[in-house]
Amino acid sequence: MQPLFAEIIDKNSTVAAMSTGRPVLWTNGQLQGASTALPACGFTARESEEAEERLRRFAPFIASVFPETAPSGGIIESELREIPAMRDFVRAKWQQDLRGELWVKLDSHLPVSGSIKARGGFYEIMALAERIALEHGLLGSINDDYAALASDKAKGVFAGYSVAVGSTGNLGLSVGLMAAAFGFKATVHMSADARQWKKDLLRSRGVQVIEYDGNYSEAVRAGRLTADNDPRCHFVDDEDSRELFLGYSVAGLRLKRQLEERGVHIGPKRPLVVYLPCGVGGGPGGVSFGLKLAFGDNAHCYFAEPVQAPAVSLGLASGLDDRICGEDIGLSGRTAADGLAVTRPSALVCAAMRHLLSGAFTVPDEFLFTALRGLADTEELRLEPSALAGFYGLRHAASGAMGEAASCKEAVHLIWATGGSLVPYAEWQVYYDACGV
Repeated sequence: MQPLFAEIIDKNSTVAAMSTGRPVLWTNGQLQGASTALPACGFTARESEEAEERLRRFAPFIASVFPETAPSGGIIESELREIPAMRDFVRAKWQQDLRGELWVKLDSHLPVSGSIKARGGFYEIMALAERIALEHGLLGSINDDYAALASDKAKGVFAGYSVAVGSTGNLGLSVGLMAAAFGFKATVHMSADARQWKKDLLRSRGVQVIEYDGNYSEAVRAGRLTADNDPRCHFVDDEDSRELFLGYSVAGLRLKRQLEERGVHIGPKRPLVVYLPCGVGGGPGGVSFGLKLAFGDNAHCYFAEPVQAPAVSLGLASGLDDRICGEDIGLSGRTAADGLAVTRPSALVCAAMRHLLSGAFTVPDEFLFTALRGLADTEELRLEPSALAGFYGLRHAASGAMGEAASCKEAVHLIWATGGSLVPYAEWQVYYDACGV
């Protein structure tokens, strides 16, 4: 171990605890009020609003190429559901009295790709397609009917360009499926953690999948190198993409509307506490930014990461951002939560979240399977292991370790479920059976 990292472990109690591979709760001592932190985070409310506008412009195209989205007019959005039976399960299983309501945001069931990555991955490909369409006259202006981009003529233009991405699975799935729908030549560089069914689905849609024996970082490096050598190749950079981040951010304003439609009005006496599974950080970071725009200081966001693969929590707790990774403090990076198998965070996300994120916690793999079975048995919801990570935060909330907002009897606890609806049933059953009960 390098002297720098040994010194950090010696002096930083949070990093020292992380290095043992045991669950850790980190609360952000640099948290600031939203009115101060938002203007300094590097993103603006107007950018998020523009992202929502772009998604609406593309709705006719989406409805055309993905018929399952036709009922929603091509708007890709997920259900918000209260889960009281799971709340009872949490109380009984861990003998902890969680105060307030328990809800789940089912990005696990987003149309087409079945994961939160549809928000950012789809959005970045739409932004790319829009730029090319305007340059080539496929669109006269952004006021045109974007359904025209599903034509053979448009596909012929898009076929002259390519898209590359490095992924552990869900981002590659989202980017690959959307790129193929436009007609781009798509290549997904997948790490060893990626599931075979995701690779098979991509290949069935004409996407090239290149597999690596190494981890997420190796796949990203390979994808970036591909794009660097091809001026007509766009690389979707999960570690450093503003467009991915902004695509995710749209979730905040949409969630506010969903809650209000259900009669839930967030405020100082009814805080919103959100638990978000985290890999490199783009998805939960973008969503947290959107939630802060929507609810200000009444939204309290926490990231959930595997005990062997902390990324953003390690970067922020150490103060080193992307200059430190799990392996630097002796962790393996191995986890059953393949979507979270990332040990080095995005510098972009660390900078954006430095004063906005309430905290983060790490989760043991065995908990994921217990929660997976519990949610299936109580609410008939099937998620993949990584999507269950947020539930571990409820234990900290119930114990009072997260502070007054999470302990409030009127609190709205929201688990952000990130993926799982497309997992083949036989594979999901293996996850279910892995729980020792």
